[in-house]
Amino acid sequence: MDDHLIGIVSNIGVISFVALSAYLLLLTGEISFGQQAFFAIGAYTSGIVTAMWQLPFALGLGAGAATGAAAALLVGLPTLRLHGLQFAIATLAFAEAVRILFELFRYQIVRDGELVGPNGIEGFRNIRYIFENDVSATEFMLIIYGLLGATLFGLFLLERSRLGTAFRMIGEDDLLAATQGVAVVPVKLTAACLAGTIAGLGGGLYAHLTTYVEPAIFDVMLGVHSLAYGLIGGLGTAFGPLLGVVIDIGLLESTRWFAGYRMIVFGGLVAVLLIVRPRGLLDEQLVHRIRRAVRRRPRPSPANDTVLGKELS
Repeated sequence: MDDHLIGIVSNIGVISFVALSAYLLLLTGEISFGQQAFFAIGAYTSGIVTAMWQLPFALGLGAGAATGAAAALLVGLPTLRLHGLQFAIATLAFAEAVRILFELFRYQIVRDGELVGPNGIEGFRNIRYIFENDVSATEFMLIIYGLLGATLFGLFLLERSRLGTAFRMIGEDDLLAATQGVAVVPVKLTAACLAGTIAGLGGGLYAHLTTYVEPAIFDVMLGVHSLAYGLIGGLGTAFGPLLGVVIDIGLLESTRWFAGYRMIVFGGLVAVLLIVRPRGLLDEQLVHRIRRAVRRRPRPSPANDTVLGKELS
């Protein structure tokens, strides 16, 4: 696999974290345009921990995930009682406030004779932990997908738990869910914290993948795309947002066929799918049919195996 392809595949993996972050909130019926803020917080925090404080990479990723969760908790407490457009605008305002704060944030130290650290609008350069520790591009790609696989496994377990059922109940009708004994606000707050954790982890990976971050990267379009990935790929399974990322970055952005037309095609695809398949390609009905077909697939019985073995002999 050449370096260009490794870069594309790694980028797909990293952006999948922010897509999964928006997906979790979509399950509870909330549209967030602000998940890029937690992605940014995780990126800056992780970069500070490894590039400036010289702590291990695992601690940097853990710090990024933890600060993403803490920020989501602080934002969720006053906003999760809002609904619909009010919540969406509140998350957008928060994300823009975070971006502006990073434009003003300056925290640098001298390391090896040069300044290292966030420098306002100039960004945060030289997050070079993986290069300084001889981690190859292929190895880092495997780290990304190992963590992404662990995240997906956790989400699959969540979907089969009472908490995951509560997420979808609230997404369908929060008033009805409340009458069934679901604590709507605490459950939404849990979803927001989990979403912030996933976005913060992805931000830490992104900072070390690119070695450079700046506030302009975490603009509103990243939030719109992260939200659209779930709407395109589908809300029936956690694989849905990943499918959306692959369609956008793997197909539209990374091929020459759509050069200059990517945003037009992407916007048109979102608009068409919202009309034809409002819950995305992998919606709940399709996922249920697939699972039912897999369960009904006939399996050879031990008796048949014995007969077949005799015939072969």
